[in-house]
Amino acid sequence: MTEGVNATEYHERTKHSPESVGGGRLDWENQPTPYKTYADVPRVGLARSVRPPQLPTLSALRWRVSDAGEGTNPAVDREILTQLCYYAAGVTRELPIPSRSPLRRDTARYRAASCTGKLYHVDLYPVVGEGVEGVDPGVYHFDPTTLSLDALREGDFRGVLAAASGGEAHVSDAPVAFVATSTWWRNAWKYGDRTYRHAFWDSGTVLANLATVARALELPADVVTGFADEEVAALLGLDTAEEAPLELVPVGSGAPAPDAPPVRTIDPETEPLSERVVDHPLIREAYVGSSLPDGDAARDWRERAPREPLTREAGDGERVPLEPVGPERASKVPLHGTITRRGSCREFARDDLNFRKVSTVLDRAVSGVPLDVRRADGALQYVDCYLLVNGVESVDPGAYHYHPEAGELERLKAGECRTEAGHLALDQRLGADAAVCAYFLADLDAVTDRLGSRGYRVAQLEAALAGGNLYLATYAHRDLGGTGLTFYDDAVAEFLSPRAAGQTPMFLYALGRPA
Repeated sequence: MTEGVNATEYHERTKHSPESVGGGRLDWENQPTPYKTYADVPRVGLARSVRPPQLPTLSALRWRVSDAGEGTNPAVDREILTQLCYYAAGVTRELPIPSRSPLRRDTARYRAASCTGKLYHVDLYPVVGEGVEGVDPGVYHFDPTTLSLDALREGDFRGVLAAASGGEAHVSDAPVAFVATSTWWRNAWKYGDRTYRHAFWDSGTVLANLATVARALELPADVVTGFADEEVAALLGLDTAEEAPLELVPVGSGAPAPDAPPVRTIDPETEPLSERVVDHPLIREAYVGSSLPDGDAARDWRERAPREPLTREAGDGERVPLEPVGPERASKVPLHGTITRRGSCREFARDDLNFRKVSTVLDRAVSGVPLDVRRADGALQYVDCYLLVNGVESVDPGAYHYHPEAGELERLKAGECRTEAGHLALDQRLGADAAVCAYFLADLDAVTDRLGSRGYRVAQLEAALAGGNLYLATYAHRDLGGTGLTFYDDAVAEFLSPRAAGQTPMFLYALGRPA
């Protein structure tokens, strides 16, 4: 049986430094497929065409947790299920790429949400209940290559998720609940032990899309992080040593789940990921060390959530009030257009960005995606957002602490910091050329003191959800681009100290004008 490792130890063992980076070579012949393919299970087609959500992206993002009761809450049907799956994790673009063989033409398939290394190790499993017109109750896996569902179980199993989550109200009341998972090897092939971090980075960007599309369809959507891991894995037929559930996302309401039926063991055959799988025990140990055994433990864990933010207090630095625009003046790019054109920018021009656009991007990024362990009236509860600003009109270059509740930037350090921004971002030119580098840092001691090692998942996820919203808000502006980057952990905290003393970075997003 795998022994667990606590989150702080895992984080320390997977930090990047100038000495730790580089030296490894990728085994391209053994690269895993970015898709999960079942060998022999029934397939259920989704809608033949995907109706694009027309609501402007910035309107869909201009949402607060206190708005959760608003909207028409339409019935979920096959068409809506198709929209949710496609715009969260579907293949939105296909582009030809150079092939290693002159006799073969390769195609790069880009997905709706960003993923480290374009390895796409996060999958979605819709658990569908009674009343979803056009789709029978059952447990399914979303196949993005065919825009269809792999049927794993017949019947309404939402009660299993409700019990595993300790009776969490939204899980118990939603007509469909998504389970997001990570297949470790599909990311570990390139990133090794850091995959456990990336699981929450990459599921966070997927779920940011999923929640925003749900809001555009006027459906409530919540992210649930407290549940019995092995019970959910058993429902999906997963071995958590290989693929494990990360979050539950109930969508819609007004459809109470029945009692949990018996769950027989299933082990559906899947196509091999690659010729061989290289074991990374630390990933499994980190997952086991943050797992919950049953629904009662999940409910008790959720009740330990802090009522006040575990973020840093504001200081007496110079303030810069942000000037985000409202719906009447904001970009009208519809949500479907933003998602289908979103990419990861690979080169920035060193142009100054419009202050109001940057203000709007930041404002929308911290719109609260509901979390089961976050207070209902807050934006960021577990992570602080720090900005390295080097190219924004009306904002002096320097390092800033973003205070979302006040809508202000507090200056911590003055002066251009492009050299530092490039160095901290793993010595990547993108960091130096970006107009803004947004770092999300957490006090892991404070988080794990309240929520144990599972709190590490929450801190990584909250940062990634904000990062996913940053992508959406960025690409709602046709002249902006952005990308997620990696970083030298301790050097980031040191540069942002004394304010960030005792904190550690969770996520980095770079914003600028594409070259």
